[in-house]
Amino acid sequence: MHILLIADGRSPITRRWIATVRALNHRISLISSYPCERPAQVEDFYILPVAFGGLAPRQRQPESGSRTAAAGSRPPLVSASKQLFLRLRYLLGPLSVSAAAPRYRQLVASLRPDLIHALRVPFEGMLASFTPPGTPLVVSIWGNDLTLHAPTSPGMARLTRQALARANGLLADTHRDKRLAGEWGYPAGRPAEVVPGSGGIDLAALQGEIQPLPAELEKLLPAEMPLAINPRGIRAYARSDTFFRAIPLIHERRPEVGFICPGMQAHPQALAWLHRLKLDQRTLLLPGLPQGQLWGLLLRSFASISITTHDGTPNTLLEAMACGSFPIAGDIESLREWIEPGINGMLVDPGDPSALAEAVVQALDQPLLRADAARKNLAIVTERAEAGVIRAVLDSFYQTVSGMR
Repeated sequence: MHILLIADGRSPITRRWIATVRALNHRISLISSYPCERPAQVEDFYILPVAFGGLAPRQRQPESGSRTAAAGSRPPLVSASKQLFLRLRYLLGPLSVSAAAPRYRQLVASLRPDLIHALRVPFEGMLASFTPPGTPLVVSIWGNDLTLHAPTSPGMARLTRQALARANGLLADTHRDKRLAGEWGYPAGRPAEVVPGSGGIDLAALQGEIQPLPAELEKLLPAEMPLAINPRGIRAYARSDTFFRAIPLIHERRPEVGFICPGMQAHPQALAWLHRLKLDQRTLLLPGLPQGQLWGLLLRSFASISITTHDGTPNTLLEAMACGSFPIAGDIESLREWIEPGINGMLVDPGDPSALAEAVVQALDQPLLRADAARKNLAIVTERAEAGVIRAVLDSFYQTVSGMR
């Protein structure tokens, strides 16, 4: 089958998805919404920027699995005035999608794919909503497509509904998103599947690709220091304030705990919290790390902390569960599909530093709970999110939707 992906070609999620589809022996073409180098395993490749994607410089292909890929590509305009940029993007981005639609239709007519798959709604699914009749379209939705982005402007809401109404098949990150898609216009009765983890967690690869930290970072982490990791970096929907405010409360009771924060090194917001709260060397801001090094840190960390207000199924959650790191996350609907508080993790009010501090201390003080949770979580990932399981579901789903031509 010839599958045309509409996606951000810089994204680690896109590269994971390409590898997953290639493992199913399908031919892949890619239309990237951002300038980037041609990804491996793609036969046809085009760049069609939308929503100011053309402002990003052409990015060199990063190390496979690197978590620094997207962060390193932010153009100066975005860094200088991020909030203004986002407001303009929500207002003007939909207009850019409509402007790109004629070129998109030309590419589809030239490539003649058997199926088109847009890897998210804003803005790739919106562009794919202009797919000519007769070509089956699959749209993926993620944790914040409908809860964060869709309501931001009339144009975003309109094109979100247009994308979901045009889709012949839907791949959702959680059951919650599958339900929300119906509320936003995805027709009842059309094929829909819940496929977490950007193609699934390859447990064999995870074990085989674990890497040590560079020596200069390793010396900052004493072997006797119990570690908690925040693997999410600084995000618009992450409650970094809750995370950092909880650290002094934890240190009042357990001063030996260290906190490691990949992707936060030199970030102004993270540095401001360190200064404001007078946090010391027990809170370590690290650069973005290759995937293997991040997995190694998850294996060493007694807890993985991710406090967000918008989320689907974060890859970092599944990876923490697979590595035996006790997950502590914000109490939001999508994460209740994975975590039963006090059984295989903890869920806390995203705005309550005291509740987060209590959860971290409880996790540290209960090694038997952590060990039991690690066994349960590995079983959950193996059953619901392992790469082989996801590939089988995906291949069957693609065959079903492509038959709707």
